[in-house]
Amino acid sequence: MTNKTLNWGLLSTARINRALNPPLQVSKRNHLLAVASRSQETAYAYAKEKKIPRAYGSYEALLADPEIDVIYNPLPNHLHAVWTIKAVEAGKHVLCEKPLALTVAEVDAIRAAAHKHGRVVAEAFMYRHHPQTLKVQELVKDGSIGSLKLIRGSFSFILSREEDIRLLDPAMGGGSIWDVGCYPISYARTVVGENPLEVFGWQVTGKTGIDETFVGQLRFAGDVHAQFDSSFVIPFHSFMEIVGSDGTLSIPTPFKPGVNERIFLTRDEKIETIKVKGQELYLGEVEDMADAILLGKDSLVTLHDSRVNVAV
Repeated sequence: MTNKTLNWGLLSTARINRALNPPLQVSKRNHLLAVASRSQETAYAYAKEKKIPRAYGSYEALLADPEIDVIYNPLPNHLHAVWTIKAVEAGKHVLCEKPLALTVAEVDAIRAAAHKHGRVVAEAFMYRHHPQTLKVQELVKDGSIGSLKLIRGSFSFILSREEDIRLLDPAMGGGSIWDVGCYPISYARTVVGENPLEVFGWQVTGKTGIDETFVGQLRFAGDVHAQFDSSFVIPFHSFMEIVGSDGTLSIPTPFKPGVNERIFLTRDEKIETIKVKGQELYLGEVEDMADAILLGKDSLVTLHDSRVNVAV
């Protein structure tokens, strides 16, 4: 299958599609073939605007297209598991937006379906594939900051659209921790390379019951601790800081790094600027899917990894 071009279908016209369309257009192994909406009119309009060859007026119609190899699932959080499983059962590979699911049981159901039907399912944590993240992992692993002690992270922005589904209902996966708090949680776990032994947190509850703000702590083996916060009511705030016995790594743009980024290594009160040549942010997860499907490689973000992040 190494010479095959993978045909992709977008499961809805969600705004996040704007991020995935460019890498699908430039990738030599991936081709954006179709989009589905809940109405044919909307699907046609979107396909015309984005120059997508096929438009379907239902999600089921997209899954029934035999020429579609990969489904991108950007649906609301509470629909991730059910439509990912439906796509897998229809014979499609799936790249699903984070969070992959809202419960461990849902992740287990996805994993069982993927195994049964021999399909690749991966969670779309795009930052994990970026060269900056890989460089941070390398610096921590090679002892540049000494032994790991403390990790801090934050991801917040003001979400003011009252009709936004992320503000409506906890049962639908609303709230800041599922939307943006999952990033510093994932980042901390990635840096430590282990799963936390204990987690604890507080939330500030909004009028619909979702967490407007969440503040959490994670305790890892070896007396390594992580602290994070996420919010829909705090102005944009995003960083990761990794503290070791001999130094500190500061990452100003950890979750949406660009083509040229800088991270900062502080040791002995001296700050070293480390330049990282990056890439288009969402290209990595698209090419990772191609590697997994066409070459049989393991996905960088495995289903086990996703299961643990959901559990945390």
